Amino acid sequence: MKGLLELFPTVFEDDRGYFLEVYHKEKLTELGIDFDFLQTNQSFSKKSVLRGLHFQNAPFAQGKLVRVISGKVLDVVVDIRADSASFGKSMKVILDGKKGNMLYVPEGFAHGFLALEDTHFAYHCTNVYHKASESGIIWNDPDLNIEWELEKYEVSQPIVSEKDKQLPKFEEIRQHL
Repeated sequence: MKGLLELFPTVFEDDRGYFLEVYHKEKLTELGIDFDFLQTNQSFSKKSVLRGLHFQNAPFAQGKLVRVISGKVLDVVVDIRADSASFGKSMKVILDGKKGNMLYVPEGFAHGFLALEDTHFAYHCTNVYHKASESGIIWNDPDLNIEWELEKYEVSQPIVSEKDKQLPKFEEIRQHL
């Protein structure tokens, strides 16, 4: 999908542990990610926690550089850019703290993840959190048909917040996008 970039930093590993660059403005600019990040968030999720699908409406829309510090997630995005050829389509990628891979999610995507292990998750945002602008789409919307692969990852029932259980379906929000 146009604008999404999965990044694989060089991980320097030895008997002491590892080191990797998480953010290098010049290198990101060369890849087309030329934004100043205004806020960085970190969360911890137990295995089977499902968060999302979240986004913020303009003028507080956010691009995000998301990564796992430790653990592993199935990271999912949905294109909500009304003028996009991939509008309403989803993409997923495994983000793994051991690999250090990251995903740049530009403005115009709803974002969520399923924790496949106990996971520390971090993301740099191109805009600040603005409560009145927050929105989302219910994770299991049948019209989006996202395959979360719960059985494959041995998740009998995802743990979803009460707030995320109340998110609307894609069809309910698409006329406002």
